[in-house]
Formats: sequence, C-alpha cells, structure tokens
Amino acid sequence: MYRLLILFLLGWTVNASAADIPTDSVLLRGLDKTTGRVKTFEAKVGKATSFGELTIVVDKCLKRPVDEAPENTAFLTVEETETGNSVFQGWMFSSNPALSAMEHPVYDVWVLECEDSASKIAPIQTVASNITTETLDEQTLAEIDD
Repeated sequence: MYRLLILFLLGWTVNASAADIPTDSVLLRGLDKTTGRVKTFEAKVGKATSFGELTIVVDKCLKRPVDEAPENTAFLTVEETETGNSVFQGWMFSSNPALSAMEHPVYDVWVLECEDSASKIAPIQTVASNITTETLDEQTLAEIDD
C-alpha cells in the first residue's frame, strides 16, 4: 500500500511542472559551411524566412518559464528554396542542438532563443543619449594639457 502511494506521489510531482510559454518569433543562427560565415537572424512564427538557399518556416516556438531550467524549443520546417526538397522538419532545442540537428552539406541552422515581440523593451531616452561628441585636433589637446 505504501509503495503504491509513493509511486503515485512521485508520478504526480514529475507532472507538476509549469507549461511552456508560446512566443511569436525565434532567434536562429546559421552557418554557411562553404564561406565559414555565421549569421544570427530572427524568424517570425508562421512566416517564411530565407537563409542562403534555404527557406525556413517556424511553426511553433516555446520558452520555459523563468523559474525553470532555461530551454527554448522550436518546430522548424526547412526546405531548399530552388528545388523545394525538404531538408529538416522537427523540433530543435537551444540547450542541445545536436539532439535534433539539421543535416545539410552546405548549411547548419540552430535555435538560440524564443522571443516575444511584445516583451522586447525599447531603449530608454536619457540625457546622455543627446550628448554629441567631437574629435579634437592635436593643438586643442595640447592646450587642454597645459
């Protein structure tokens, strides 16, 4: 009887975690293996985004609540732009990109972070924002030193 109660309590505590938070965009990083260039770019959920010869559509992007271990999970569909061949379709995880990696001879794409455009904070205007600077010539610098 006690064993059954303990198993029930263990199962209940494992399932008591908070739900992931859906977001409207994802920050991706792409690598062009031929040139060695890395590009960080944003993709909106439900809209096609291009990276090199790839078309990427993010179907869903989920972020864990602040009080849990950080994890960003996105469901991506990646196709070659010209041929329409499917390159990848599935979930990618920011904490472990190799767990579900895209296999392509030229490009690598992985998830960095799920973002919500409503939560992005605009820069705050301060007095220091309005300060202008000018370059001083050597004569003026010499006068200041004296």
